[in-house]
Amino acid sequence: MTLAAPKAVESPRSRRRISPGLIVAIALAGFFALAALAPTVLATADPTAQNFADALRPPSLSHWFGTDESGRDLYSRIVHGTHESLLIGIGAAGIALIFALVLGSLAALGDRFTSAIVNRGIEVVFAFPILLLALLLVSILGASAWTQVIAVGVSTAPGYARMVRGQILSAKNAGYVEAARALGHSRGRILTRHVLPNAIRPLVAVFTMAIGQSIVWASGLAFLGLGVAPPSSEWGALLDAGRAYILQAPWLTFVPGLVILVLALTATSLGKHIQNSLEKGE
Repeated sequence: MTLAAPKAVESPRSRRRISPGLIVAIALAGFFALAALAPTVLATADPTAQNFADALRPPSLSHWFGTDESGRDLYSRIVHGTHESLLIGIGAAGIALIFALVLGSLAALGDRFTSAIVNRGIEVVFAFPILLLALLLVSILGASAWTQVIAVGVSTAPGYARMVRGQILSAKNAGYVEAARALGHSRGRILTRHVLPNAIRPLVAVFTMAIGQSIVWASGLAFLGLGVAPPSSEWGALLDAGRAYILQAPWLTFVPGLVILVLALTATSLGKHIQNSLEKGE
């Protein structure tokens, strides 16, 4: 009777594999980063060059995404508009998380009166639809790239503030905090060394996902005519410009909308992966 050879035990690290979806997300993120930092590498055509003889040309080998009403190459305009679109998304996500950190910390760590006031305020603002609140802010501040950033950032902050509050409350009741109290550590030391770092850590993933979501909301404002003014090639502005030709040249609206969707899915995929890695302690 022969004994079977023992099977080799695979280490957890050897079993880890990068999923095809993550590879695609990383490749797309690299493409968008290159388009934002060095657009001329990906698009050699001048995004502002007008050629009315080529106006409203459908997608072809010479114009991959077609041309607009002025004969400008849509692919080049989308590539060159990546920089401004990403700045709006990153700026809005940054403002949202800064407000969320301040409000969430006050709601979780403040005295009873402060916590009650901040919590009620967060709940009231959170009850407003994001787009409605953003429209209200833009109508007050006026339409521009900066007001898009502020409006989207402030409008999305309450949802993130509730998340921060929950993270801090969860960290406050964790075992390592109880151990620190038992060792006689001061309240300030516990907050700065244990509670806040562990509560803020998951926000890295949230920030990544918030960039894509912010671009979607900012593009919605631009589609309603409350975004960056022409001749900007910011993606929301392209959506707004193509609306007048949606039946005659649907690619002017469809392609920028598809690019926005792809970026949002890319940011969400990367954010989910970062979140899973943080939860596993990788």
